Amino acid sequence: MIANRMKSLTPYVPGEQPQDGKYIKLNTNENPYPPAPAISKFLKEMDITNLKLYPEPTSVKLRTAIAEAEGLKPDNVFAGNGSDEVLSFIFYAFFDADFGPVLFPEFTYSFYPVYSAFYNIPFTKVSLKDDFSINIEDYLNRKTTGMIIPNPNAPTGVYLPINEIRRLLERFPSDRLVAIDEAYIAFGGESAAGLINEFDNLLVIRTFSKSSSLAGIRLGYALGNEKLIQALTTAKDSFNSYPVDYITQKCGELAVKDAEYGNDIAERIIATRKRFVAAASALGWEILPSMANFVFAKKPGRSGEEIYTRLKKQKILVRFFNKPGISDFVRITIGTDEEMETLLSAIKTF
Repeated sequence: MIANRMKSLTPYVPGEQPQDGKYIKLNTNENPYPPAPAISKFLKEMDITNLKLYPEPTSVKLRTAIAEAEGLKPDNVFAGNGSDEVLSFIFYAFFDADFGPVLFPEFTYSFYPVYSAFYNIPFTKVSLKDDFSINIEDYLNRKTTGMIIPNPNAPTGVYLPINEIRRLLERFPSDRLVAIDEAYIAFGGESAAGLINEFDNLLVIRTFSKSSSLAGIRLGYALGNEKLIQALTTAKDSFNSYPVDYITQKCGELAVKDAEYGNDIAERIIATRKRFVAAASALGWEILPSMANFVFAKKPGRSGEEIYTRLKKQKILVRFFNKPGISDFVRITIGTDEEMETLLSAIKTF
């Protein structure tokens, strides 16, 4: 009854969302601040009779708002139910086993190998340098169907400078996709979106979950050449002709239009991250340079699992990845100043 292809699938495992009490949640990279005030106003005053109708099928107002913010055209924007769905369509539309494996970093977003298996696409994990940074030379002169790189990378938080992305695009085959996953770009890095008009094989993927505090509604998008966006639209319309619901479209549009609010909370998180890194480093912790709303940290002499377990007993959740090469680390989401002070008090006991 169950198809044989299911036997080879290992699903993605998200971070814990415990229901057994109150935790300080620093494990899933959620934004600790509320969404833009205009969203609250919309939800309180929303005419629920609109819910009897199907949503606008192309998310045109949302895509137009994003395009205006990015200096692009609506035809350069694709919207989907969270960046995970957008990524799934990208794997389906652009990566073909006949042309070789898809490339992505050795330590990176753990959904990439899941999509590869789901669509039966071989993949190659490209090693990181000793400092966990990406060396673009390692992605060149390979037989490949294309690549995807998060920037900043996850779970490390390490950022690949925009000039390196340009060098990569200049030397990578123009008939192979370069996807840059910018889920965390709002927290310190420069976006690759400014390169879209120069490179037809570039797709930039974003989410509203982090910088816009909208992880609960599931909204993501891609920016790229019109032909790439049309291919994504074809894949989407062959799967679900109404990918983004009415409420989500409106919340996303309002978030884009109140960019000042989003920038303000991103700056608050950046400031908190800097203070936490300085304080934890003074306690002997080793922390990779992060441009995300999280840090990848370890305490010499302690395993990542021990740190995770001890903190969970104190009702503080961080993320532990039980993988060789990073098992001494934990990923710590940057919360409010008060939450990070509580964490600092806890790790002082280590």
